Amino acid sequence: MDITLIDQRNFHLFQPLLYQVATGSLSPANISAPLRGILCGQKNVRVLLGEAVDIDPRARRIILRDGAEFEYDSLIVATGSQTSYFGHDQWSEWAPSLKSVEEATAIRHKILYAFEAAERVSDPAQRQAWLTFVIVGAGATGVELAGALGEIAHHTLKRDFRSIRPEEARIVILDGSPRVLPSYPEILSTRAEKSLARLGVRVRSGVKVVALDANGVTFHTAEGAEQRYESKTVLWAGGVTVTSFGRTLAARTQAPTDKCGHIAVHADLTIPGYPEVYVVGDLASIAGDGGKPLPGVAQVAMQGGSYVARAIRRRLDGRREIPPFHYFDKGELAVIGRGSAVADIFGLRLSGLVAWLVWLFIHLMYLVQFQSRVVVFIQWGFHYLTFDRGARLITGALETDTITADRDP
Repeated sequence: MDITLIDQRNFHLFQPLLYQVATGSLSPANISAPLRGILCGQKNVRVLLGEAVDIDPRARRIILRDGAEFEYDSLIVATGSQTSYFGHDQWSEWAPSLKSVEEATAIRHKILYAFEAAERVSDPAQRQAWLTFVIVGAGATGVELAGALGEIAHHTLKRDFRSIRPEEARIVILDGSPRVLPSYPEILSTRAEKSLARLGVRVRSGVKVVALDANGVTFHTAEGAEQRYESKTVLWAGGVTVTSFGRTLAARTQAPTDKCGHIAVHADLTIPGYPEVYVVGDLASIAGDGGKPLPGVAQVAMQGGSYVARAIRRRLDGRREIPPFHYFDKGELAVIGRGSAVADIFGLRLSGLVAWLVWLFIHLMYLVQFQSRVVVFIQWGFHYLTFDRGARLITGALETDTITADRDP
């Protein structure tokens, strides 16, 4: 068979470690790999740089943004997801999310710049605003970001400044759920929250963000009271939604979708009425055991990709009967900080150092290139021994006009 891979990026990104780029532990190259390099040994695979924007499912044709068209016999759509601001897309200007390398470096800029700005200002209120970090979302991304921020404030930058004490930074997680890591067993959520507390992170559960701007975030508590944090650094780790191509695909095929736009697929991951179109990963709504949709996590996407490859081979071999997709849940992992993590693996509920070691091993093994595994392992070793984060780079333009400088001699 001849395979064409079309992507608007020329690299594969290992998203589970993207938060470490955002907090200065790793550089983007450590968790990325060129697609052509990964697939250079597959002589029947052609890699093309481009963005799919439309589809003619009856003619079996994909249309790219530049007008190019490609025909297919089988189509696999795995466009993932994008950040959802729940109808308030304007909030993205002040609260970046964590889905791409650009967003990760933008967050790194905001975090490190906040400490630099606090060093320069003399007004206590302004300094407090610069040293207040608010994370919206208490899922794995929010928890991992908060834990890394706590380590930066309490260890990495502890001796780097003269006018401020970084360890006095205020780090807050806001979420509408009753606890952090709501998809995890309650005992692991409790342990994760205790680990966050040791790093100075405060969790505000059961709240709803109602306003967000350059100077802070306003939210309603469970009792209905309105409160606000004055903060120059708000980070978004909230929900996700489908991509624009996913919405176009659903419209063109008249496929059923859920309220978030995920496409409901058959048991063989095909779209109803179009047995040659497969949907894999975050874009698909796949019924698991008991009819409950499978979570939008990497495990589901990876197992779905392997299943579709086998299904296409069976069809090419003339075997019509294809067993339905079955998801094998290996568990969930989230790291809080140095030597601290929670894990729910094969029914085992682990926390602390043991869970952290499991997290390290699994994430190293899933990095695509062997070279990246070695480099990341060495980086983590130095970080564990010294708390140093070697990628603490503030890139991009400095918004110095936003700082009221301390003009005392």
